[in-house]
Amino acid sequence: MTKKGIICAGNWIVDTVKTLDRFAREGELCNIKAVEQGGGGGPCNVLFDLAAMSSEIPLYAAGMIGKDAYGDYLMDEIAKRNINADFMFRSDVPTSFTDVMSADGRRTFFHCRGANAELGYEHLSKIDVDAKIFYLRYLLLLDKLDSEDPEYGTPAARLLKDIQSRGIMTLVDFVSESKEKFKRVTHAALPYIDILAINEIEAGNTFDLEIRREDDSIDFDNMKKALHAFMDAGVSNCVIFHMPECSAAIDKDRKLYIAPSFKINRSDIVGSNGAGDAFCAGVMYGIHENMPLDEILKLGAASSFYNLKSATASGGAVSIEKIIKQVKEGTYRDVPREF
Repeated sequence: MTKKGIICAGNWIVDTVKTLDRFAREGELCNIKAVEQGGGGGPCNVLFDLAAMSSEIPLYAAGMIGKDAYGDYLMDEIAKRNINADFMFRSDVPTSFTDVMSADGRRTFFHCRGANAELGYEHLSKIDVDAKIFYLRYLLLLDKLDSEDPEYGTPAARLLKDIQSRGIMTLVDFVSESKEKFKRVTHAALPYIDILAINEIEAGNTFDLEIRREDDSIDFDNMKKALHAFMDAGVSNCVIFHMPECSAAIDKDRKLYIAPSFKINRSDIVGSNGAGDAFCAGVMYGIHENMPLDEILKLGAASSFYNLKSATASGGAVSIEKIIKQVKEGTYRDVPREF
């Protein structure tokens, strides 16, 4: 029987996005032009994007939220999109939230860990659906899952091993942290990851390779080294890096891919909050539908393109038909096609 469905587990957050006229320096004043509230965190953003793309893929939410108004808000938003919430757990600790300050296409985050810190192996190991993909995000912001495990290094690594043993594909993303914790958590998980999708900063930090130079250019040689290093460290299927200019990938046969992002007018960019998650949603759709890796990268780029037109993390989500149209008709940026 063919597996079908996507589980997205990890950080569930309420984002309050404040659009500024500019970023003020310390002691200066800037003006808030608009305020929007939306769901945030990788699992939330990706699921909401996927729900907008298609109603044909079963979607499952998994995480820990508070017994508060923010938690009720997230449960309502999940229900509106017909996403299964059987694995959403509730705590007396407040729901995690982030104040996002956005201006000129840039953003800064002020984050409260909240209930996410209580999400553990004992919760997510209860998942018993026969889905095709299990997505976990964000490692390094899930305190219990990032703690130490005597056998697997971290409970997150133990969880990923369990999920793999059920024949479910694991897809993981993580965020930057202190170098010591970063390497401990990420290296423990790598042998149990089928697909890794991260940005160039996290990719470089894992193996002390500078992919983004000080002048903001991309070091393509170091990018190749990092892609191979992740496969050497145990990722079994493919590794994908995403960044504003392009995305790059390596498959299990060590074939390399690169796909440019789409050109977009500066005036059309409302915010970049959730752009990486939108990319991952496009990638996940393509993986679920067994598309070739080069086409998967294009779907990710198109999904991210639409995300930039909204201030909230998933407010720019569109149907898969619009994404495919962008892939076919959009104007791509100029980056090396091969490397």
